[in-house]
Amino acid sequence: MYQFNNITNDQNRRTMQMRMTPASACIPTTITGGDEEKTLQKELYLLILLADQVIKSAANVDPSKGDHCSELVKKVDRLSHMLCAAVRFSVATPSLYDRPLRCVSDDITKNLDRTLAFVRKCKHSGFLRQVFSMTTTADFRKVSSLLESSMADMKWLLAIFESEGGTSFSLPPIACNDPILAWVWAYISTLHMGQLKDRVDAANELASLAGDNDRNKKMIVEEGGISPLLKLLKENDSPEAQIAAATALFNVGTDQERVKLIVDALAIPMIVGVLVDSPVRVQIVVVKLVAKMAELDLYAQEEFVRRNVTRPLVSPLSADLVWNVDSNRSVKSSVDSDVELNKELTFEKNNSSNGGSYHSDASSSHRKERETEAPEARHMLKVCCGEALWKLSKGSVTNSRKITETRGLLCLAKMIEKEKGELQFNCLMAVMEITVVAEVNADLRRAAFKTNSPAAKAVVDQLLRVVQQESDPELQIPAIISIGCLARTFPARETRIILPLVSQLGSRNVDVATESAVALGKFVCLDNYNRSQHSRAIIEFGGVKALMKLLRAGDSAQLHGLELLCYLALSAGNSKVLEQARALHTLEGAARQVVAQHPQMKDLFLDAIHHLTLYQAGAHPHRLPLSL
Repeated sequence: MYQFNNITNDQNRRTMQMRMTPASACIPTTITGGDEEKTLQKELYLLILLADQVIKSAANVDPSKGDHCSELVKKVDRLSHMLCAAVRFSVATPSLYDRPLRCVSDDITKNLDRTLAFVRKCKHSGFLRQVFSMTTTADFRKVSSLLESSMADMKWLLAIFESEGGTSFSLPPIACNDPILAWVWAYISTLHMGQLKDRVDAANELASLAGDNDRNKKMIVEEGGISPLLKLLKENDSPEAQIAAATALFNVGTDQERVKLIVDALAIPMIVGVLVDSPVRVQIVVVKLVAKMAELDLYAQEEFVRRNVTRPLVSPLSADLVWNVDSNRSVKSSVDSDVELNKELTFEKNNSSNGGSYHSDASSSHRKERETEAPEARHMLKVCCGEALWKLSKGSVTNSRKITETRGLLCLAKMIEKEKGELQFNCLMAVMEITVVAEVNADLRRAAFKTNSPAAKAVVDQLLRVVQQESDPELQIPAIISIGCLARTFPARETRIILPLVSQLGSRNVDVATESAVALGKFVCLDNYNRSQHSRAIIEFGGVKALMKLLRAGDSAQLHGLELLCYLALSAGNSKVLEQARALHTLEGAARQVVAQHPQMKDLFLDAIHHLTLYQAGAHPHRLPLSL
């Protein structure tokens, strides 16, 4: 098939070997062309044909340059056989990770093209052609070096393939300027083709690389690392594999763009399936992944709740709770609801179609393992579930409604009451986000925070307790915000809600005092039907004195304090307490400066000043120009 002249005996032997195993024999006959992206086998086949073309061109080289060309042909021949081996392996391995092979093949194409050009310059020719196509020893060395690099790249790739995905720590020339790229290729290749233990090690290495910097995270995503990590996450017979995969995904998905790519890989059904049926130590890592993805991407947040992730998050919070079922039949009903919740979760585990492949034996084993899990692990799972519910409910009506429908409010209230530290804080933040959503969504507010609802009552009781008894501002502030968001749900007779907020107006912590002013402002604003009764309660509890003190604090505190003072003036302008506190003088003194910075408050200031002017003795109706 191949005929060569001026080639050494060694090269002739290699040529005979190529006759026995032609390059075309390595390629399936089903390769097709067209405008579509070339298949890997076709790409390699074209490379082999290019190598054959180089060898054929060497047949007619100038005798004076035969030795140089002979050396090049030997290297091209070895490279061609390596390419044939890669073709055979790609045909026999459906799970082949082809990203590095494609990159190497592109580099080999350039090097073979340059070799072909060099060999053609060495052909027999006339004197003038020799003058214009002179080749030097330096040219030969450059071409030879390029071929050696290509051979080293292929040797590295074949070493990975032959070790069935075993990680190779050598550095191929193609990645000499970026060693991380070679490691990422090797680890991802192991994820595709390695044994389970090797795949776990590779996932742990990727997690470590992703934890170093954003560049590594981006590289792992660009080189196709998400899909094999998700496949490893489904290995429900190996908790270590699931933990390694979830940790790697957690470290990679630290911005919205990468989280979107994880979602686009159909990860969410798989994640929920793993969460429903896995040991506690696996659930901890997976729940952290849920919280991170929900925090960074709104679509992921909504998709999680659409896949019903709320129930397996609420269930651990209610697992160890002791309910007082004798004192209130409604509370007993809530407990019965939690029993039904556990039944539904069991049903979901046995009938999951969300992308996980689970077996009854494994499910039974995992249930037994959860029952004997250490208390510290169960506590950590609760901490993570509280955080996930917090992130899922933030700004989401759907998620907040799901949490309240699964009796999540009652569980959150119990956690706030019984727990301390991070778990208490996370549950408090979850309640805060739900109330923030309920403030602007009347349907959710009426459904979840009815005055006769045991869950709503339990939540409000715990919020008030935190405001009154806790000394940590990180706990007090979300509790105060939550009460303020629910201001429109409280009837006029609920003065017990007002007193704790008034007491915090005089807090030494300016942030706590400011949030108290904001919350009280929602009780007495124009949108609140019971604003008059609430205003009188604030004044009776000594709120005006504390408010006037707050006005001497920073800009933010002063702004919210003046807003509250305006609302009090509109609802209780005839109060002697306001007159004695010189509320009119205070508003007049601050009006121009505040309105200049916040024009939207102009009408509120004008109405409040006008209202106080009508009721307070000695006040002149035209002391302040109407045009602020």
